[in-house]
Amino acid sequence: MFRVYKVSDFDIRISDLSVAMLKRQTRWVIVLSFFLILLPVAYLLLMPDLSRLKKENPKKTALMEYREKKLKEKGRKYRIDQSWAPFSRISPYLIKAVLIAEDDKFWNHEGFDYEAIQKAIEKDLKAKKFKFGGSTITQQLARNLFLSPEKSLIRKISEAVITWRMEKVLSKKRILELYLNVAEWGEGIFGAEAASRHYFGKPSSELSPEEAARLAAILPNPRRYRPIGDQRYVINRSNLIYSIMIQRGIVIPEYKEIYQEVTESIESSSPEGTVPEETVSDAPVSEEEGIAEEK
Repeated sequence: MFRVYKVSDFDIRISDLSVAMLKRQTRWVIVLSFFLILLPVAYLLLMPDLSRLKKENPKKTALMEYREKKLKEKGRKYRIDQSWAPFSRISPYLIKAVLIAEDDKFWNHEGFDYEAIQKAIEKDLKAKKFKFGGSTITQQLARNLFLSPEKSLIRKISEAVITWRMEKVLSKKRILELYLNVAEWGEGIFGAEAASRHYFGKPSSELSPEEAARLAAILPNPRRYRPIGDQRYVINRSNLIYSIMIQRGIVIPEYKEIYQEVTESIESSSPEGTVPEETVSDAPVSEEEGIAEEK
């Protein structure tokens, strides 16, 4: 005796659905496998040779080329003003002012400040605008050396990969030296030495604490702000940086009144305080070798 089973339309539909799901899963496995194979190859082909930066100073950065290209499109000439200064010949006041202003946890993180990134994302979500803020000095250096300043997800991923590799290959001191020499400080002005001579008429080694704070204050937007003059943002932000330098003993004023004057200046600023809180951290800068102490 043979028993006959009737296959319903419902059973057939279930079977077809299972086959479709299996095909979809297989397709995703193939795509994922492709990317797993492609990523290491792309990494080897696209990753810049960072080891040469241990001793070799870059002559022209991606940011310089980008600025030059944009001005040429407008029919304007672009002159690059840059003079390389070794780490030992950059004012310790400027070094510490830049760390306070841009990346207060520089000596302690491995390329990424996750707390700053979280705050930046929260602000972006609140404002419904994605600006990809919270960049460390290493991230900024990776972007300046190798990438376009135009914001995109691909650029941010590339920046993260280069940042991670840079922290593995280069010392913290070298990363900071490179940054201070290629950072943009105005139209066509790159590096601390060129900025110091352009704005204050002196080498970067001779910068005073106040001048250092002024230069550090304009780094978030050096093409809009100038370290000299009476722009309110620059005054408020440089005063804040300078007051932190005093609090940490980086600067020892000759008279107590100097500190009181700076404090009163900050307190008298607008209630909302025109200084963005994410640009000047509250965490102390760690003391590391290579940062000269005040004599």
